[in-house]
Amino acid sequence: MLDVLRDGAVATLVFSDAPGKNAKNAMTPELGDALRAAVARLRADPEVRAVVLTGAGGVFSAGGDLRMLERLRAATRDESRAFMLEFYAKYLSILDLEVPVVAAVEGAAIGAGLCVALACDLCIVDEDAKLALNFASLGLHPGMGATYLVSRRVGAQRAAELLFSGRRFDGREATSMGMALRAVPAARVLDEALTLARTLAGNAPLALRGLKQTLGVDRVALDAALTFEAEQQSISYASADLAEGLAAAAARRAPRFTGR
Repeated sequence: MLDVLRDGAVATLVFSDAPGKNAKNAMTPELGDALRAAVARLRADPEVRAVVLTGAGGVFSAGGDLRMLERLRAATRDESRAFMLEFYAKYLSILDLEVPVVAAVEGAAIGAGLCVALACDLCIVDEDAKLALNFASLGLHPGMGATYLVSRRVGAQRAAELLFSGRRFDGREATSMGMALRAVPAARVLDEALTLARTLAGNAPLALRGLKQTLGVDRVALDAALTFEAEQQSISYASADLAEGLAAAAARRAPRFTGR
């Protein structure tokens, strides 16, 4: 589910689990469809001057739905490659907004979930947030633009360390690396993000829209990264290592990868 809230010129998009589920706002194709539809509506509304992206339940997003990853293991490489490119496009539609977007990251933001936060212009993060780019720890090549978006924020060497290791880090470290603007206590994350968004929304709309293009991502470079990531992920889906990584995650044990 995706909730859309309005407060004057600021719109807030909220990742939310379906009623009765506690999936920590896992990223499904359906949630991606809802996000892309909401982005299209906001683009058509000239009264919207800033957007906040956050998650319900004290969690931003635990990343890609593990059941979806299991289903992709049964797909052909062509099928999984095409699926992933479309999946990326749903969530990275946040880049199509012509106004500033502030990520309000409370709790966990893992894997592809963290990548979506990095696709926003600015990020306010919970100082004790549980953050990770844990793709390789699952036996999966990074996706959702990780190989472009992470290095854009923290530099090539730090990005390599985070992506190769898949280690956990918190909001304080994320801020020290330049991944987030500010780290604050969890209870203040959304208020800080909304305050920032209201300040931005008070500036000249034409200037802000121009700045979005000036400061925005290199879409050619990002598209090239996404194409390569989808290809590499299609290889991962066919591997024994991904099966082991998913089994280990389910059993809460260390994986035993074999390179097959």
